[in-house]
Amino acid sequence: MSDRNDFGTFVIGFMVGSLAGVVTALLLAPSSGEETRSVIKEKAIELKDRTSDSVGQAYSQAETAARDALARAQDLFHQAEVRAEEAAAVLTEDKPKGRKIAGKADETPAA
Repeated sequence: MSDRNDFGTFVIGFMVGSLAGVVTALLLAPSSGEETRSVIKEKAIELKDRTSDSVGQAYSQAETAARDALARAQDLFHQAEVRAEEAAAVLTEDKPKGRKIAGKADETPAA
C-alpha cells in the first residue's frame, strides 16, 4: 500500500516540478511575447501528454493490484471454507474431541 502512495506522491511532485520549471524558464528567457506564448502552448501540450501517460500507468498498476487482491481474497476464502468443513467433520465425528478443539479456539487470542 505504501508503494502506491509513494507513486501517487511522485506523480504529483513530477507535475508540480515540471510546471515550476516551465514557468521559471519562460520568465527568465529573453523572447518576444509571441514566442513566449508559443513556448507556453508547446510546454502545456507536452505536460498534458506526460500527465496522461502517468495517469495511464497508475491506472494500469491499480488494475493489477486490484486483480491480485481479489485473487488473494478468493484464495483465503477458499482456505477458510476448507478448514471450516474440516472442523465441522471433526465435530461431527468425535464430539468430545470437537469440544476440546472448540475450547482451545476460545482460549486463542485473536490476531
